[in-house]
This record gives sequence, structure tokens and C-alpha cells, in this order.
Amino acid sequence: MPAVITRILGEGFRVFFLSAGLYGLFVGLVWGLWLTVPYMAPDYGMTPPMWHAHEMIFGYATAALGGFFLTAVPNWTGAPDARARFITLAAGLWLAGRMAMWFSGMLSPVLVAVVDLAFVPILAAKIATQLIRRPKPQNMIFLLLLSFIWIADLLTHLEWMGITDDTLQTGLRAGLMTLCAMIAILGGRITPAFTRNAMKRAGAPEADWPVSVARLDKAGMILALILPLGVLVFGAAPAAGALALVLGAVQILRMARWRTKWAARQPILLALHLGLGMLALGLILWGLAVLGVGDEVAALHVLGIGCVGGMTLAVMSRAALGHSGRALIAPGPMVVAYGLMAVAALSRWVGAELNAGYMVAMLLSDGLWITAFALYLFAMWPALTKPRADRAA
Repeated sequence: MPAVITRILGEGFRVFFLSAGLYGLFVGLVWGLWLTVPYMAPDYGMTPPMWHAHEMIFGYATAALGGFFLTAVPNWTGAPDARARFITLAAGLWLAGRMAMWFSGMLSPVLVAVVDLAFVPILAAKIATQLIRRPKPQNMIFLLLLSFIWIADLLTHLEWMGITDDTLQTGLRAGLMTLCAMIAILGGRITPAFTRNAMKRAGAPEADWPVSVARLDKAGMILALILPLGVLVFGAAPAAGALALVLGAVQILRMARWRTKWAARQPILLALHLGLGMLALGLILWGLAVLGVGDEVAALHVLGIGCVGGMTLAVMSRAALGHSGRALIAPGPMVVAYGLMAVAALSRWVGAELNAGYMVAMLLSDGLWITAFALYLFAMWPALTKPRADRAA
């Protein structure tokens, strides 16, 4: 086996962050092709927009989750890293799910569901064996959130299999809200911590360091856990919209003391703040839309593109650099990618809200998404495929 393949399959962040980048680019290209040449869309066994939504949430995002958890959990617990055999199996199951969804028009819906639903339980089982070494509640909750992801995906397949009549949209919403919950909880930990560490290294006075308010952090975590559960049970109900509004407001209050202005000096830090800012904005817009003010689909894209897309790019690039022994300085193309992702989210929202130039706005947003992932792959290719660098050098 070539050394580069052995290297990629030897560490979870390499294979899954590379897969996420490639698949994010692929899904964006396919969506753009369908928008411009609708008759070119394959027979997915579902409408192309639903394939697109499903694969962004349960395809692209789960690859990013796989790379993150397989890298972070051993650091949290001191457990050994996953072996190459497991990483290869997990990556194979993830890829099999993507292939099943692509050829779903030619396969049994039951078979598609079984294959697509196989990856998350395997990932959850692995990190459960690692988390049990130090079973801290603040870490064990991610097993609960992974179960929400799996249930949400199951709901989409139940409708495609003809077992239910109206669970597809609930599954897609709940899957996205679960991803947002993970970002609210994880981002709420790492963003102020990384900013504090950077300010400390730069010699900033301790009085200027980010401050986390325990009551706000606890409220944010509880609300983040309740929101996807509420959507799973009740769908886009007014109560879910009100909950999203409160969580968005809490997120703004949390960020108010995280020194975002100082973080602007370092793009790799600013990208984390920007992703969480998009989370707060998207939650507020979605909450208002559910309550009758604004376009819901546009608000969901602020969360999907700006929050999930932006935050995953920020975390994947930072982790790829750090765990490959490279300096935590975002390369120029990566800095551009961070900005393009935010602009993609806003352009998609503006186009829908103004109801003017809607198709142009969608194509612009998709083009910016594609460009951001092309830049990510270009900038992170050495970190994801080449040997570990000497950080000191």
C-alpha cells in the first residue's frame, strides 16, 4: 500500500477531514449542475433538493464529526488513538453510505437506509469505549447528540421507504439542529479557551482575557440539548422557534465577553468566532421564521452554510495544522475560504428574503461554497496527506 494511503488511513483527522473536504466540494458541484441543467439530475429515488439537503447534513457533516471525535476524544480521556483497521472500516462505511445515497434510485430503499445508517453507530461505539475511561458528563452528552443525529437520519429514510408520510422534513431539521447543538457546546468551550491561550502567548493583560459566565454556559448547553429533541418530537413548532430565539440570544451574551475584536488579529481564531456568530444569527432568524417572520428555508441555510460550513472549516483546518505538527497559522487561501463561507450564507439568505434574483443568489452562494472548499483542499492538502512536520522548524 502506498505510504500516503497508509498515512491517511492511520489517523482519523486525515481521512475524515480529507473526505469532508472532497465531499463538500462534490455535493456543491452536483447542486450547481442541477440548478443550471435540471434534466441532468440523476434518479436519486428522491428529489434532488432532498438529496442535497440530506447529504450536506448526514454526509458532509458526519465526516467532519468523525474526524473531530476520533482526534479529540483520546486527548480528553488519555485513551489510545483508534487503530488504522478501525479507521479504515469507519471510513469505508461512511463512503458506502454516500454511494448508496447516490445510487438510491436503483437500490431498495431498505438497503439504502441500512447502509447509510451504519456509520454513526460505529463511530459512537468507538468513542464510547474511549469516553468510559474518564466518563465526564460534559463529554458523555455527545453520545446523546450522536443518537439524535442517527434518529433524525432514520426519520428521513422512513418516509423514503413509505413507512411514514411526513417525517422527512422533521428529520432534516432535527439533524441540522443537532449539529448546531454540538457547535454551541463544543464551540462554547474551545473558542474562548483558544482565544485566551493566544492572548496569553501574546502577553495581553489577564484582565483582557475572554471570560466565560458559568450560568450562561450552563443555560446554553441545556437549551442546545433541548432544541434538537424538541424538533425531533414536534417539528417546526412555535415552541421550537421560541427556544431557538432564546438560545440565539444566550449565544450572543456568551460571545460578548470572548474578545472577538482581539481575535480578528488571527484569522484562525476569528473563524471560530465567525462560525458561532452565524449560529446565533441563524437561530434567531429560524426562530422568527417559525413564528411567522421571514423565510424558514433561508434561515436554515444561514445555519447550514454559515454555522455548520463555517465552523467545520475553522475546526478542521485548525486541527489539521496542529495534529500534523504545523504552526497554527491559517494559510492565505484558508483565510479567504473562511470569509467566502460567511458571504455564501448571507447571499443565500438575502436572495430568499428579498425575493429578487433568487436563482442568482443560489448560484452565487453555491459558487462561493465550491470555491471555499477548493481553497480548503488546496491549503490543507499538505497537512492531511504529508508526513508530520517539525513544528519548531
